[in-house]
Amino acid sequence: MIELFFAPTPNGQKVAIALEEMDMQYKVTPINIMRGEQFGAEFLVISPNNRMPAIIDHTPASGVPISIFESGAILIYLAEKSGRFLPTDPARRADVLQWLMWQMGGLGPMAGQVHHFARYAPERIPYATKRYVDETARLYGVLDTQLKSREFVGGDYSIADMAIWPWVAIHEMHNQDLAEFPHVSRWFALIGKRPAVQRGMAVLKDMFVAGVVDDEARKVLFGQQRR
Repeated sequence: MIELFFAPTPNGQKVAIALEEMDMQYKVTPINIMRGEQFGAEFLVISPNNRMPAIIDHTPASGVPISIFESGAILIYLAEKSGRFLPTDPARRADVLQWLMWQMGGLGPMAGQVHHFARYAPERIPYATKRYVDETARLYGVLDTQLKSREFVGGDYSIADMAIWPWVAIHEMHNQDLAEFPHVSRWFALIGKRPAVQRGMAVLKDMFVAGVVDDEARKVLFGQQRR
């Protein structure tokens, strides 16, 4: 049994999609990030960075529960546990992992900055908004080039696709038009038809009112400091 600590953000959704695709038994423990539940002492033990998603595998082969934070690490763990969606051939495995890290280190952080400056910041800073919209567009272009000659990001459908797709699902929040990226558009539509993807995206989908961040939530989400 996998326990998934979850809120319906792209990083949470990628793990829900993976669990559905891998046909793993799991239960969801909601984490309301708008109200600071990610800072609770019990969750800190599981996720030292105070971010969701995180998981606990209550039934690993060793018999001793394993907790994991960081969505990319979770996807790798689940793929290895299930023996699915991560190739064992070294070259193909490296291809999938590099695109997973591309999402973790590039698309996710840059698109996240678009969200902040274009939607959540209390004051508009045109330079910052343009900077991150433009960089996100560049990354969409990188992805479009990769998909020009292959059906899925790493060749076969993999955890790299699962990681990237929920971020592209909110392309309008990134101020991106998929018509400008025809290969991404084709890939996005293809994956969106998968029943497991649809089930993963439906998990706790009504937890938040889209786009509404009140002052209390803004303080929780963006007011964190070293102490």
